[in-house]
Amino acid sequence: MAFSNLLFYITPPLAGGIIGYFTNDLAIKMLFRPYRALYIGGKKLPFTPGLIPRNQERLARNVSKTIMQSLLTPEELQKLARRLLERERVEAGILWLLQMAIDQIKDDRDQKTTRILAGILKDLLGESLPRLLKVLARREDFLEAQIDQIFDQILLEFQLTDVQASRLADWLLQVVLPPDTIRLAIVDFLTDRTIQTIDESFRERTSGTYWVVANLFGLRNSLTRLRTYCLDEKDATNARIRELTQDLQLRDRIRRIVQNVSLQNLPIGTVRQLRKTTGDAVRQYIRTSGGDLLEGFSKTLDWDKIARLLLNRLSNSQVMNSSLEVVSKELALLLERYLERDLEQLVAQAIPILSIDQVIIDRIKSTSPADLENAIEGIVKNELQAIVTLGGILGFTVGLLQTCLLLISGR
Repeated sequence: MAFSNLLFYITPPLAGGIIGYFTNDLAIKMLFRPYRALYIGGKKLPFTPGLIPRNQERLARNVSKTIMQSLLTPEELQKLARRLLERERVEAGILWLLQMAIDQIKDDRDQKTTRILAGILKDLLGESLPRLLKVLARREDFLEAQIDQIFDQILLEFQLTDVQASRLADWLLQVVLPPDTIRLAIVDFLTDRTIQTIDESFRERTSGTYWVVANLFGLRNSLTRLRTYCLDEKDATNARIRELTQDLQLRDRIRRIVQNVSLQNLPIGTVRQLRKTTGDAVRQYIRTSGGDLLEGFSKTLDWDKIARLLLNRLSNSQVMNSSLEVVSKELALLLERYLERDLEQLVAQAIPILSIDQVIIDRIKSTSPADLENAIEGIVKNELQAIVTLGGILGFTVGLLQTCLLLISGR
């Protein structure tokens, strides 16, 4: 067979294979290219830009619609949320946040947390608490149980010890009732009118021997001389009073008296009345002066220092560190119960807020045709190459059939 005849028979398969291969390759390339419209003489060339760049917005909407209707349905989003918000994951996340908060407090060089806590404490004790106490103190039962408990456990059973009673007796004799104070009290008491009243009363109300003494000698001269002696002989009077105090053992007498003072010795009715009076007095004091007392006390405190000490104590406390896991577990259980009840409603409200469909559309629209081509080729590169190869095989097969027909017709 001549070369020309051989070329005549092998050309159709070769040409068909080449055309089929490159036609499919060109068709695939035309899906993406050219990326922009081409113009000649002011007229846009057909098939420019490529199919996907030309319909990129519609493609984005169709892809978004398909994903939202088939893949990211509310039911699927609920399942995804349940998997993401499993109690173990939520508990670990809350624990991590709490630990990060503790570490942030430790490393807070700007003292922001300290200033915030100081402001809260100052407002609570200096402003909010006084106003609240004034309101609550108007109730008759405010602090009733607490005051009664303090009264019964402390005041009712309170009794001075021997040492305390001795010190109180010394204080009374040395500070409250020293000899000079007693002397001045005697002088102030023995006025002319008082002396006359005592003398007349003594004359009228005595009988027997005392009547004879009262009417013959009287008390006027004795009391007048006592007053004069106290005024003229101050040091001597004080010395006599001091000696008399020791002779009469007033210190021991006062010590025994104050040591035996106890509310338990009073009648039950008196104790009950005293308890009620104590509660009323405390509530009245809180209503009238309690707020001003707390406000004044608050102004004397260094709240920044207190807040700093409190935060340092809490951040380094073993109890605080060990309780973080318990707190995170309780918060996770609380969130789990909340999600079980309202997850469907939350997802329904979150979908419009998140605008997932619009995010998909904007993402596809903002992707350049070249990047979109690379992304699609990276996903279905082997499949696209198989289409190109299949086109070559089909073209070669069609050419081979044509050659067979030529051979049959040539016979």
